[in-house]
Formats: sequence, structure tokens, C-alpha cells
Amino acid sequence: MRSMDFVNQASSVEVARIKGDPLAADMYRVGRLRIVLVAPPYFDVPPSGYGGVEAVVADLADALIARGHQVTLLGAGRAGTAARFVPLWDRTLPDRLGQPYPEVMNALKVRRAVACIAAADGIDIVHDHTFAGPLNEPAYRGLGITTVVTVHGPIDDDLHPYYRELGDDVGLIAISDRQRELAPDLNWVGRVHNALRVQDWPFRADKQDYALFLGRFAPYKGAHLAVRAAHEAGIPLVLAGKCDEPAEKAYFEQEVHPLLTDSDHFFGPADAVSKRKLLAGARCLLFPVLWEEPFGMVMIEAMACGTPVVALRGGAVPEVVIDGVTGLIRDQPAAPVTGRDRAGGVAGPGRLPAPCRRQLRCGAVRFGIRADLSATGTRGNSSIRARVAGRGRLVRLRGNTDPNRPDRGPGRQLGGGTHCRPARQAGSLNGEAPRLASE
Repeated sequence: MRSMDFVNQASSVEVARIKGDPLAADMYRVGRLRIVLVAPPYFDVPPSGYGGVEAVVADLADALIARGHQVTLLGAGRAGTAARFVPLWDRTLPDRLGQPYPEVMNALKVRRAVACIAAADGIDIVHDHTFAGPLNEPAYRGLGITTVVTVHGPIDDDLHPYYRELGDDVGLIAISDRQRELAPDLNWVGRVHNALRVQDWPFRADKQDYALFLGRFAPYKGAHLAVRAAHEAGIPLVLAGKCDEPAEKAYFEQEVHPLLTDSDHFFGPADAVSKRKLLAGARCLLFPVLWEEPFGMVMIEAMACGTPVVALRGGAVPEVVIDGVTGLIRDQPAAPVTGRDRAGGVAGPGRLPAPCRRQLRCGAVRFGIRADLSATGTRGNSSIRARVAGRGRLVRLRGNTDPNRPDRGPGRQLGGGTHCRPARQAGSLNGEAPRLASE
């Protein structure tokens, strides 16, 4: 079928929509894609608490399903999205975050699972959200599968040569313009800001009397600067976030804890419910980063709750925060907030007029997945996939893609390991979902 045959078969209403919507045109040219999303093995998808990458992958999976694509999610833990789920581990591995073994072993498990699924159902594209996963690209290429990778971390002196050595075979997706700007020589195929479902975050106009730090307790996240800034502004501070690794505990005890006073409260790790309550109630979110922040999900989460962001200029902060509208951006780490007279306009949103509060919500909507699915993240990812698909190596429109087939049901969980059972060859499954045997 020629590419424009999809358009010619559409109704006049659809054709009118396509002409005014480049993404819709891309979707019709490409057709329904069979997509495998690869998530890290550390947290559930979506996570119950910490886990920014997993949250992004969960929303992306549901949005792609809603757009009519066939999506399989490879990860750990429980099934939590509308996508068909393949658990590659018996449990999530939060205690091994940052260790090399889970990354390498997860990549091996993913490679085997992809081979099984490709043989049984066919795959058009693998969208990997892990660190070691892109090393599987030669194996996927041999199966006729295109690989794209969302780079969720910073491009530092170690990671830059890593992604450079992947060459042109792996299409890299940046999560901010700044991330891409710092490594212009890499094979970027697009930039897609992270997104969230704004309606899932409680908007609250009347705020409580505290500022909030919410993030991992690491020096480059700047919790110690948040404490100093809150003290200088005379605002009580709540500190919440991940603090269970040895390095995180050492930083907290040495750099943060000695600064705390009776006006400060250490909340500790916050689950999904507590996180929303804290963000919705805070007068402002303090985000004093000391590194090239690739994106910063907590900033758009705060804005969705009607809470402005007071941040240091670093990484993607200027792309997310509109200075003087949805927050304040400061250049000096000495004091992101400098007293009640300056902070009152932002750190006191409970006193802001309604139009200003609406600006905060609108600032979050720029990064939102809305009911019509015309969000930054969903549209950007779909458009990139469509362009990559149009290069001729991707779409074959082969096999049965009937969404009513039993093995296509939303949220269906497959197996518990990564090895195809040898009793039957994958090619003889007659369209059934691949059966994976536990290790």
C-alpha cells in the first residue's frame, strides 16, 4: 500500500484534520506501529514513589495505546499501564540502583525478550529508556528492528563518548534543548520534553506556610542550598525525597542535617499520594540545582499543582520555568530566594491573584498529556517514530494487528523471565503472544 493510500481511505473530516496536523499526517503515512518500550528494572511502572523515568514511560505507554499503537512494555514489578507487560525480573531492584550488574543483566534479558516477541508478533521499533539497552542495537538490526533511545541522564565526560560510539544506528531522543546543545555531535533524532497528565495532579490555590524541597539527596540537587534560602526568606521548609543509599545518607548527615532548625521538617521518602499533597500545599518549590539538569520532572509537577518554582539557572530550568510568571530563576547559588519582599510574589502564591495562579497551571499544561493526546511528549515521540519509520527500514505492516485478539488485551502480563520455551519454536506460535519461561 502506498503511503498516501492511508489518507485517501480516510473520511473527509479526517482528511481535513490531517491537512492541518503534521503529526496526524505522519500517523496515516506510517500506520499502526508495534512498539516495545524498555524500562529500567528498579521501580514499578508507574512508580509508587521515586522513579521519574518510570513515570514518564508509564504515561507514554498509555498515550501510545490510546493513539492506536500496539505497545509491549518490558520492565520489572507489577503491570500498571494499558500496555501488554512482560516482567523480566521477579521483583524490582531499588536497592541496586546505580550498580552495573542490573543494567547489564537487564539488557541481556531485554534482548532475549525482544527476539521472542519479534518472532511471534513482529516489532517495528524498540524505544529504550535504559542505559545499557542501546548496546543491543546490532541484534535488533539483524531482526530488521529500528532502535531509538531516550537519554534521561546528563551527557557528561563519561557518557558523551558512550553515546558517540553508538554511531548513527541508534537514534537518540533528548529531553531538553540544553541536553542536546551540550553534545551537538551525537545522533539526535529529536527533542521531546517530559510530560505528565495534568489532571492527575491536584491544583490548590490556598497554600500552607512552607517551602518544599523534593528530590534526591545528592550534592548536585542542592538540598543544603534550599535550607539556607528558606532560612534567609524566613519560610519554614519541608524536605522530602530519596535518602537511602550510603552516599545520600552521608551527604544528608554532613551537609544538610547540621543546618536544620525547629522550623524545618524532614519528611523523608514521599510516595505518590504524599508527593501530590506536599506539592499542592507548598508556597513554592525550591529547585537549587548545581548541575546540568537534563529536565526536572518535579518542576512541572509543582506547576500542575499551582505551586511556583524558585530555581537556580542550570540545565533545562529556563526551558521549563517562565521567569517571573511560573517561578523565579536565580543565577547565584548563594540564595535562590532573597527575603520576603522578593519571595512574596512567588513564595506566597496563596496571595496571588487568580490570573497568576492560572498561569502556573497553564505553564504545566505546556508539558501535559491532555485528553486529546496532543501533548508535547506524546506528539513529539509519535512524530519522531513516524519520521524514523518513513526512512524505509521500519514499517512492514505484516502479521495480524487486530486489537481484539486475546493476546492484545490491555495490561496483559506475559510470563516472568526472558527465555522462550523450547517446546515450540517462536515462529510456530500462530500469532499467540510469546511465552516466556522464568529463570
